Amino acid sequence: MPRWIIIRKGEGEFSVSLIAVFPCQKNMNIKIDTHSHSIASGHAYSTIREMVAMAERKGLEILAITEHAPGMPGSAHDYYFANARVLPRDYNQVFVLFGVELNILDRNGSLDLHPAYIDEMDINIASLHPHVFEDEKSKENYTNAYVNAMKNPAIHIIGHPDDSRSLPDLETIVRVAKETDTLIEINNSSLMARSFRVGARENIITILELCKKYKTKVTTGSDAHVDVDVGNFQKIKEIFEVCNFPEELVVTTDVSKLIPYINPKIGKQLSNPFLSQAIGQLTSQ
Repeated sequence: MPRWIIIRKGEGEFSVSLIAVFPCQKNMNIKIDTHSHSIASGHAYSTIREMVAMAERKGLEILAITEHAPGMPGSAHDYYFANARVLPRDYNQVFVLFGVELNILDRNGSLDLHPAYIDEMDINIASLHPHVFEDEKSKENYTNAYVNAMKNPAIHIIGHPDDSRSLPDLETIVRVAKETDTLIEINNSSLMARSFRVGARENIITILELCKKYKTKVTTGSDAHVDVDVGNFQKIKEIFEVCNFPEELVVTTDVSKLIPYINPKIGKQLSNPFLSQAIGQLTSQ
């Protein structure tokens, strides 16, 4: 039997929308966090090793540390990303992807990091942050910004397209993500009570329903800015349950499902059967 949950209450009048909840997705085992930040992002608070230690403690197989690109005030310089090749990826029980959360700057999908550096990163998220967006603020421009970013083959993930302050046409975004084989991020931070993003819960429910319609795949990101939030998927799991979202469309439940959506150079390492087997054995201990 389903249970029923109120997902929306209107302002100024009593108005509710109800959705049936089936418990089949409650225990989805999410093994990968594709969005987090260390102190290099400027407004985050933990070191790489602190983030990795928490990922290990929480039993993650892969953690992506995706620093804000230089367009975000206070974030890392271009050279930080240019030098990422010196960073180790294999931290015993956790494999770390070093990526970037790029800022989409305008309707043309312009990004704030040199393409040569973007191409070298393990995983690339393109997000829209209202205070960094340089174009006229309109739904049409937000939609075109996301669409043109997704046409860039270096972009693996569209980050948190759930903020009503900069909301695109969601059906267009989900449809183009399917066409370009780009992942849509479901962001746990957006769903937290402390989040500054507006209307995220309703927007994410809409996104998930559209992803089911178009068979568009999603990824899960904690968007952790401090180590204790690494691998925090509580709100994501709850909303997957609300939407009865199929695990087959979630790429972070198995390493093999994520590999097609990262830099092929690092994907080859993760495709190594010896490494994959070792990660699985270590995280199960």
